[in-house]
Amino acid sequence: MKQQLLVIWGAIAILTACSNDDTSIANLPLSSLNEPSIEKIKLNQVGFLPNDTKMAVVPNSQESTFHLFSGNDNTQVFSGQLSALSTWQPAGETVSIADFSSVSTPGQYYLKVNGLDDSNLVTINNEAYLGAHDAALKAYYFNRASTELLIEHAGAWSRPMGHADDKVLIHASAASYERPLGMTISSPKGWYDAGDYNKYIVNSGISVYTLLAAYEHHPLFYRERAIGIPESSNFIPDILDEIKWNLDWMMTMQDPNDGGVYHKLTTLNFSGPVMPSEATAQRFVVQKSTAAALNFAASMAVASRIYDDFEQFAGHANDYRRAAESAWQWAQANPSIAYMQPNDVLTGEYGDTEFDDEFAWAAAELYLLTTDDKYLQQFKQLNVMPMVPDWSNSAALGYISLLNNAKTTLSNEDYNQFYARYLSLADSILKQHQESAYAVAMENSDFVWGSNGVALNKAFILLQAQRLSKNDKYKSAVTGLVDYVLGRNPTGYSYLTGFGAKTPLDIHHRQSHADNIKDPVPGFVAGGAQPGQQDKCNYPSQLPAKSYLDDWCSYASNEVTINWNAPLVYVLASLHTMQYDSK
Repeated sequence: MKQQLLVIWGAIAILTACSNDDTSIANLPLSSLNEPSIEKIKLNQVGFLPNDTKMAVVPNSQESTFHLFSGNDNTQVFSGQLSALSTWQPAGETVSIADFSSVSTPGQYYLKVNGLDDSNLVTINNEAYLGAHDAALKAYYFNRASTELLIEHAGAWSRPMGHADDKVLIHASAASYERPLGMTISSPKGWYDAGDYNKYIVNSGISVYTLLAAYEHHPLFYRERAIGIPESSNFIPDILDEIKWNLDWMMTMQDPNDGGVYHKLTTLNFSGPVMPSEATAQRFVVQKSTAAALNFAASMAVASRIYDDFEQFAGHANDYRRAAESAWQWAQANPSIAYMQPNDVLTGEYGDTEFDDEFAWAAAELYLLTTDDKYLQQFKQLNVMPMVPDWSNSAALGYISLLNNAKTTLSNEDYNQFYARYLSLADSILKQHQESAYAVAMENSDFVWGSNGVALNKAFILLQAQRLSKNDKYKSAVTGLVDYVLGRNPTGYSYLTGFGAKTPLDIHHRQSHADNIKDPVPGFVAGGAQPGQQDKCNYPSQLPAKSYLDDWCSYASNEVTINWNAPLVYVLASLHTMQYDSK
């Protein structure tokens, strides 16, 4: 195994990301750090905000107390009672909780429990999440297609351009009279979807939405939040510049002749573990689908609303609106076209056969964009309940947009109904947190492919409940889910590359695997534990929360994707800004 990283990397990245000079997190060396001792006490390895909940998970111990010591002079600063032992079924572990939330003085600390190794250093400060946030957002830049990554922006992870995508073939499944088989179109830019080099509309849709929501809900935070991308000096928030790189690609995926949207842009098979410039197989746009059209319509409607606030983007905002309405019309005329993988295409499917949730999401966004009541009536008639969102279930996004933006235009009856449904979902997640021995709202059924995305989208749901209700009861469950992803989990990994004492080093990400750099590109969320083990690799455990392998082989647990990073960006921005909103 590759040498693991010390928590100092996270601290360095936080300081770097907050500076105003030309240094970026991408320029920092991760190598030559010492391997830490085996971790037994599980905690968030990135840091805590001073006034937030702070917990650690202590493995099966008969001790009743824990102690917190200063990392500077080893003096004891706090002592507390461990909770009663309790078993967490997803990991088959009996644990107790060390709660040191009352400690708010900035600094570095470590926990002691008699009979166990000391914990890793715990960082408490007001900027604890900034480095991780900036890296998670900058990961999208590292996954840009159709551009060279220059050393001044990408540091050690600079690379030549790959996938110009200016001569993409129309696949047989996508052929039409106006665009026949073998015709080429230009479809550059966009983000590589995951560990592979293909681009998929349905996964782009939810990713774009979540990032746009981060900006819309926290515009002051992003106004001067520079992350070191080529557009950082153009007086537009970097997050909007980065999103636009993907919107530019998405717009090329709509057939201007009928408004339909191609499901994906792909090679016929996955490339080998090579750099983008070396993956030169022919690329195709493949089949139009109802899901693609509706995801496209929804995300373009949101983009039109937000980019319309910027004079530089006024023309683009109008284009997004027209594209959204055209895609909606195509979906209305073609309401049940599921993507069916052609026999000669073997890349990611993102298949879906239920479209009520996509229709509801798109209807909500088009209502907000146009104020045309027909869209609201469609949303109401569908009567879809909100669920934790993912690429195949997006109804909750429509609820979030309506509840945040349409209180003055909805009737009291409609608003109260939508609000009650939404809070019912959030309260069910909160109950999971309260009943969990790990103090995390994750159950056996949540350990699916991309379980860390499930955790972060649950946090996303809870944060909206707190925004809407002004009730702080949801916040501890949010921090519990963030803590889980950043180290307070049975594997002991902080699942964010480059941040933590024990962090993934061999993610299933072609650039990170093929670039001859020891350390992976920082800022990517690994998929996380799940017992399916579809890749047939040699996992250390069959238990849902322990079935994780930090190895290139493990695409089922160690791949990265754009839709798992997006809720982390949102959640960390929210937690950072909330500490000031409450003052």
